[in-house]
Amino acid sequence: MAFAFLFPGQGSQSLKMMDGFANLPVVKHTFDEASAVLGVDLWAMLQADSADEINATVNTQPIMLSAGVATYLAWQELNGVQPAVVAGHSLGEYTALVAAGALPFAEAVKLVRLRAEAMQSAVPAGVGAMAAILNLADDDVRAACAEAAQGEVVEAVNFNSPGQVVIAGNKAAVERAMEACKARGAKRALALPVSVPSHCSLMKPAADKLAEALQSVHINLPAIPVLHNADVVSHASADAIRDALVRQLYSPVRWTETIQKLAGDGIVSMAECGPGKVLAGLAKRIDGNVKCLALTDEAALQAAREELN
Repeated sequence: MAFAFLFPGQGSQSLKMMDGFANLPVVKHTFDEASAVLGVDLWAMLQADSADEINATVNTQPIMLSAGVATYLAWQELNGVQPAVVAGHSLGEYTALVAAGALPFAEAVKLVRLRAEAMQSAVPAGVGAMAAILNLADDDVRAACAEAAQGEVVEAVNFNSPGQVVIAGNKAAVERAMEACKARGAKRALALPVSVPSHCSLMKPAADKLAEALQSVHINLPAIPVLHNADVVSHASADAIRDALVRQLYSPVRWTETIQKLAGDGIVSMAECGPGKVLAGLAKRIDGNVKCLALTDEAALQAAREELN
């Protein structure tokens, strides 16, 4: 059976989220490897009493990368078969590239830390914002953003599922767009607790820093096709992959189209490889024919192996 693995991004982190893999040493080893690269103890952050550290962008990104890679390595150790294609939501695209053999894990850890730092420095705290718009057509969200911009930036940046779109940009413009969306019939417009307006054009300075860093990173030909966020295409050259990663920082995450592309290609069996069940829920909302498992602990891995193998 051909199936896809989906890798979650920022927002799926939680304290003790990897404790369900306690009997699989490869999971802790993966975190130890990432911690050694960065000189910080990522595993200890997950075991803390407060989520403050794991919710800081510079920590969240390497933690979520490590979690997804660790889950994938655990899948391999349990003799799970290779997916036919992989994709990752935003940050999860880096995890997908590691799973596909395109990016060495240690390089990816350094890259996502740099990415997080570049994103944080591109827009000073308090200047940017993001909001989720519920039950409004994509074109209406885009129109509301165009109306609300008034010389500032506000754009639709995450097309997560039909009726669930995230907008980002300058704080005042995002607030105006939230009202404009509600005026057009949005059921809800919810401000998100983030410090960085991801995937909008305010991220272009961060993208320039990422582009420079990527020039010195060796990228292999992926052993598994990786569907990229910015264009819903799998790329086969190192330069094209670099370009897709750079564009991803200031371009929308086209997740609805990603799941539709997979389903259109006949791949309706999927698994969310990493903590949480966000992508599994989105996949089912995007296409009712899709079945997406959530590999949240060892028991879920074992059950998925029986079903997908």
